[in-house]
Amino acid sequence: MPLFRSEEFTLEPLEVAQFIVDVAADRLAEDILLLDLRSLAPFADYFVIMSAESSRQIEALEEDLTQALKDSGVIRHRREGTPSSGWVLLDFSDVIVHIFSPEEREFYDLERLWQRAPQVVRVL
Repeated sequence: MPLFRSEEFTLEPLEVAQFIVDVAADRLAEDILLLDLRSLAPFADYFVIMSAESSRQIEALEEDLTQALKDSGVIRHRREGTPSSGWVLLDFSDVIVHIFSPEEREFYDLERLWQRAPQVVRVL
């Protein structure tokens, strides 16, 4: 189901996920990974996982992604975690974004947990 509809256009979940990757790369997120969960999970179509070097960068990425998507008509439904904890989750319905500090990303190791999910793109 499309995340945004207007008379002019519709953004599909993959388009939203790719837009998130582009914004994150522009904002200097590190090791951005887009995973396709459609055949593995009923709660989301895609995960976008990225790293940020500091709590301030995590916070800035959260704000920039939320605003860029809002400007495109995609609303954030939920948010979990805090920049100071080293992990923030942003729920955009069919696309879930994980912003990690390098230490928290290594600890949670979502890439291993979701290793059966096809990698759509990885930006190192």
